[in-house]
Order: sequence, then structure tokens, then C-alpha cells
Amino acid sequence: MDQTNANRMLSGARVARVRDGEGRVCTVVAREAEAMVLATDDVLQTVQSANTLEPIRTVPILDAETLELPKPYELLVPIVPPETWAAGVTYERSRAARMDESQVADVYELVYKAERPELFLKDAAGRRTVGPGDTIAVRTDATWTVPEPELAVVIGCDGPVAVTVANDVSARDIEGANPLYLPQAKIYGRACALGPALLVPESWDAHYDIQCRIVDSDGLEVFVEETSTDRMRRSIDELVDYMLRDNPVPAGSVLLTGTGLVPQDDVTLKQGYTVEIRIPGIGLLRNPVSAPANLSQVALQEN
Repeated sequence: MDQTNANRMLSGARVARVRDGEGRVCTVVAREAEAMVLATDDVLQTVQSANTLEPIRTVPILDAETLELPKPYELLVPIVPPETWAAGVTYERSRAARMDESQVADVYELVYKAERPELFLKDAAGRRTVGPGDTIAVRTDATWTVPEPELAVVIGCDGPVAVTVANDVSARDIEGANPLYLPQAKIYGRACALGPALLVPESWDAHYDIQCRIVDSDGLEVFVEETSTDRMRRSIDELVDYMLRDNPVPAGSVLLTGTGLVPQDDVTLKQGYTVEIRIPGIGLLRNPVSAPANLSQVALQEN
């Protein structure tokens, strides 16, 4: 089955990964109030070909936002990308925030207006990426860490095939000290979250509302704001095109498209906080925050 027919069959559906009661990883396809559980664990193949849509059972969806399913099903990160890339300064709000934090502000003004976007590698093999309900973390040497809510694009064999919700957790104080420190500000254990599912868009021209909420350990709101991808200066096609230029990115990789939501300067993530990022149509990605001392220095277990 070609990609066009696969997209037509799955258009508007959400595709996720779950672990069943016997420890097996399965793919689920969710529509409205029910989810079909498939025998395959290959979510990318499901999205690209739709030839594995033979459910072994159908289960109710308990929470449409988080895509919670009945026990014993445990929701996992929707895809384990071989590579995760990210784009920066694609929204005016991001440009302004990074200029404010930086001692070399003109760098961000220049990249915002430039033909070539800012792109960087965020993760590889999913070692630094978590899924719905898992803890995200701050660096041990950071004092100012924030979530960056983003629309993420899944790249198939022939281009984009699906979208999901992403949190590009970032240490603003480290990057602000010097733009060359960006890899250290962006790349560390549990600095990326994806989920709860992949959405196969009905149209790649669609815009998405992105909502972010941070609550403290008492459930009080620390930050709440929303934006829309229609405020992006660059298109998804443009970002994907630049990412793939002379760059052998493997199928199943993910591109984070930049953030238009940056908390005010007195907000930093702390242990006990929870970050909620919602994109209607895709769902709600909720992650608690762990303290730096609780972050294991060994590789994360396979999702």
C-alpha cells in the first residue's frame, strides 16, 4: 500500500504504543472512544503502510486527552526515534526570549530573519527521551530550566507522516551564557518528552493550537499560556527540507519545530512540578519534574 492510501486510511486517527499485561509492546489505533490493539509493535510501519490494521481486540479509551486505556495497558512513548532533531527561533516569542537571556542577542535576531533555520540534534536512539507520565529533569549544573512546548513531526521513508506533542526541556541560563553552549543546554537525560500519540493529519496545511500549563507540588498554576503554529515563521516543509539536506536522517526520526511559549523569567522547573502540554486532536502530554539528584547517570531503560 502506498503512503497516500495509508494516510487516507489513518487520516485523523491517533496511533500509540502500549505495553500489555504480559510485557509485550503493541500498537494501538485510537478513534473517538475506542482503540484497536494491533499485534505489531512497529508504529512507523503502521503509519506508513496501514497494512497491519488487523486488531486482536478493541478496548475503550478512558481519557481522550491523555489516551489512558484500561489496565493492564501501559502507554509508552509513541515512537522511539533513531534521531530527534529540533529547530530553534521559529517563533517571534522564542527570538525575543533568547535575545533577552543572551549576552550576544544579535545572533538570535539574525537567525530569526535568515533564510537558513537553526537546527540541532536533540537525541539519538531515544536515550534522553521519555513518554507520557514519565519524569523530565533539569541538569545538575543549571539554575533556570523551562519546558518548550512544540509540535513534533515524524519523518517516514518519503517525508513527514505524522505529528505529536513534544517538550524540548531547556536550560536557559546555560544557553544564555554563550550560544555555543546550546548542546549542553538542550541535550541531557530526560530533556525530551513525546506523546501521548502520533496523529496522522488530514491536511499538512493545518495549524495547531499549543497549550502549556505548569503546576507546582500543591497543584497551583505557575504558568499557563497558549499559542498556535500559524505564528511560526517557517513551514514544516521548509524545516524538513533543510534537515534532510545532505543529511542521512533515518526513517522514524522526529523533528521538533520550535516553541512559541516561553515562561516568564522568574519561572524555573523544580522537583514536584508537573508540565502539561496539550495540542487538540493529538492529546495531552503530562510529565512530572524530577530533581537533578534523582536523575540516573546510566542510560534509560528501553521504552
